[in-house]
Amino acid sequence: MRRGGIGAGELMGGASLARSGGEPRGEVGENHGPARHRAVRLPRTTENPTMRTRVLSGMRPTGALHLGHYHGALKNWVRLQEQHDCFYFVADWHALTTHYEDREVIERNVYEMVIDWLAAGLDPEKSTIFIQSRLPEHAELFTLLAMGTPLGWLERVPTYKDQMEKLADRDLATYGFLGYPLLLAADILIYRATYVPVGEDQSSHVELTREVARRFNHLYGRLGGFEAHVAAALARLSKDDQRYYEKQRKAFGETGSAEAWGKGEALVKRAAAAIEGWTDGETELLLGHLRGSGKAILTEPQALHTEVLRLPGLDGTKMSKSYGNAVLMRDAPEEVSRKIKGMTTDPARVRRTDPGNPDKCPVWQFHKVYSDEATQQWAATGCRSAGIGCLDCKQPVIDAVVKEQQPWRERAEALTANPKQVHWIVEMGTERARTVARQTMKDVREAMGLNY
Repeated sequence: MRRGGIGAGELMGGASLARSGGEPRGEVGENHGPARHRAVRLPRTTENPTMRTRVLSGMRPTGALHLGHYHGALKNWVRLQEQHDCFYFVADWHALTTHYEDREVIERNVYEMVIDWLAAGLDPEKSTIFIQSRLPEHAELFTLLAMGTPLGWLERVPTYKDQMEKLADRDLATYGFLGYPLLLAADILIYRATYVPVGEDQSSHVELTREVARRFNHLYGRLGGFEAHVAAALARLSKDDQRYYEKQRKAFGETGSAEAWGKGEALVKRAAAAIEGWTDGETELLLGHLRGSGKAILTEPQALHTEVLRLPGLDGTKMSKSYGNAVLMRDAPEEVSRKIKGMTTDPARVRRTDPGNPDKCPVWQFHKVYSDEATQQWAATGCRSAGIGCLDCKQPVIDAVVKEQQPWRERAEALTANPKQVHWIVEMGTERARTVARQTMKDVREAMGLNY
């Protein structure tokens, strides 16, 4: 399975924590403010529930999900919700960019997929779960961004060319398909996400989003009366905090000090958490002033990379329902057993007595995900020596998969029996997302002179 990521494929995001095991440290200074500002590494912000950074990702609604989806994305989503303010959305408009004729299945797929999300451990108390098409603000921002986005930026996106080749049987000569990377950028920017979990092969989408945000901020960031807006925001701070902020702003402007930036950013975020009625716009205003630029109306996101566990399909190729080679997250135990027992193995093992090579066997990739070190050693040694048969090798994998699936099936059965609960979760998440999206669009319209 390829690494999950935002793009024209099934997954819109599929990574988790940075390679170091913590949050990646973003870079600022390039493309912000005077040329003397060099790029710097920002220190990690203090962990505080009221100051958590925002993460955004999504999936195209393909219906019930398989083990590749779980290990490529969902497992990491569940982990991320414990550390960040996570927004996860059903990318139904993105599904239409390549499957605009398949309208009958979309609604069913939407809620089937959400059930799998919840069964896997997404908590609506910790994550905002919503449907893209329920928020027309996405389309509005997409339209406004399209006015200033060069056509060449869209044509050079690697996945655009890749999907044109792989989906040659579909008519993709449409504005919607050409524009899907910009729609994706709008999806990210409208929630002012700090991080977007992607596989490395999808980093180009995040970079395009950063370029779009940078261009927009350059064109519209210097609002009329910018200094007055800054002064009004600063007036809400205590006198001591105002002096402290100015000290850090001066230090960062003169030296590009990461320490000065970190202290100034922390002060602004503390104010955001403590001052009643403080807005995201005021936060962005003071952070923009801190780095010597205008108001950063749209936040430049960072790609959040990690190694993603890869599971092949039953035939050794990419796991996909359309290929008929997938183990679904909610497959019954007997179905799991049937599928895995029928998996392709090392073709060199024609007879039980033939030695094999685990590296040429898809089952070995399952062992790497599901088996402990002792079981892996047993399987590898037995394969190479012909000491065990392929069915023997597969049984620990079957047992581990069935054990992993049991709580998913139980939670999914309860949710399936109560569809109103699923719809309510989506409704609540959509309303929270709408609140954030509307604030962003208010700021965008004001910046573009459309607030009349």
